[in-house]
Amino acid sequence: MRHTKKFIMIFFVAMTVFGILGAVSANIYMDYVRKTTDNKLIRIINNVREEYPDVTDVEIAKILNDKTDDVYTVEMLKHYGISEDKWLVLTNQELKSKAVVNNVLLFLLGGLSLFGIFLIYLRFQKRELTRITNYLAKINNGHYDLNLRYNSEGASSILENEIYKTTVHLRESCEMSLKDKMILKDSISDISHQLKTPLTSIMIMVDNIIDDKDMPEEIKDEFMADIKKSTVHISFLVQSLLKLSRLDANAVDFMKKPENISEIFRDCMKKTELLAEVREVNVLVNSDNTDLICDKKWITEALTNIVKNCIEHTDRNGSVTLSAEDSKFDTKIIISDTGCGISEKELPHIFERFYKTKNSSDDSIGIGLSLSKAIVEKHNGYIIVDSEVGKGTVFTIKFLKNL
Repeated sequence: MRHTKKFIMIFFVAMTVFGILGAVSANIYMDYVRKTTDNKLIRIINNVREEYPDVTDVEIAKILNDKTDDVYTVEMLKHYGISEDKWLVLTNQELKSKAVVNNVLLFLLGGLSLFGIFLIYLRFQKRELTRITNYLAKINNGHYDLNLRYNSEGASSILENEIYKTTVHLRESCEMSLKDKMILKDSISDISHQLKTPLTSIMIMVDNIIDDKDMPEEIKDEFMADIKKSTVHISFLVQSLLKLSRLDANAVDFMKKPENISEIFRDCMKKTELLAEVREVNVLVNSDNTDLICDKKWITEALTNIVKNCIEHTDRNGSVTLSAEDSKFDTKIIISDTGCGISEKELPHIFERFYKTKNSSDDSIGIGLSLSKAIVEKHNGYIIVDSEVGKGTVFTIKFLKNL
């Protein structure tokens, strides 16, 4: 639009310039005609005065300004070859021809100039169209790293900006698609790697049971118990990995609403009650009626995984404490234990998938904390961990509020 306005402005300026030139040219030639005619009339008047001294100025002025047609004079002039379509003063006839030729040349020059401006405008439009076409061709070939963001208000610039927005959207969609593929690939790889050992163990035990018909019942019962344990392990692993994959792919619709943190803590205690009893660890709760906007099911699972991890790393008669604090900017949940602690070397890796510290049990998969971190981050939160070997670990979970 800006370039179109520019060319229209040039067009009208050119028309104005050539119009002025035409007017100036016409005025110049009319001055020539006036001067030539006046000179001839002055000579006629002088001759009349010489021949007729009695003629007054008033009579001469009346003759010059008389508007009546003199038929006799017209016929007389025709006799001498001067018709109505010819000039009485021959010099004016020449000036007329020059004026016509001059104006024709002037208008030809003006027309050529305007035509040149139009051709330049068409060339510019073609260049812009070619550039946009080439840009679209590059996009179709998968090149999304181009930038056509302009600050002008032209129609082509508006089109380019819209193309840029579409390009960004296509690039983001492409990146998300590649990310989803990588997530799926990693998930399948993780599941395959983690299932390989327990499935192999199950197959060996099943083969032994089938092949050995005389296997003692005690050994058979042990094999069956191990098979059950392995299937439970596989079931938990697959479910955890599927949950992580859904979170990574943003395929979870969280039902967020205000939930009482004390009730969430009670649900966590119920799910870890048996483990705490077996390990003889005390689980303590210190919370008021603080609310948290969240999906209760998912947050309960995230906190349960952390509590379970704390119980597993706490010795007999130790304690795990759950508390909550509320402020203007965030809601804070603190889970602390009096366990063995985590070394500085291992601390940065505890949220990595399948990472297990040296104090982890043999049954540990190393996926619980990773799942907890993913859930917390989907709730606009983050986790801070402080630990000291031999004294215990503190998990501080902060959920930021939308102010």
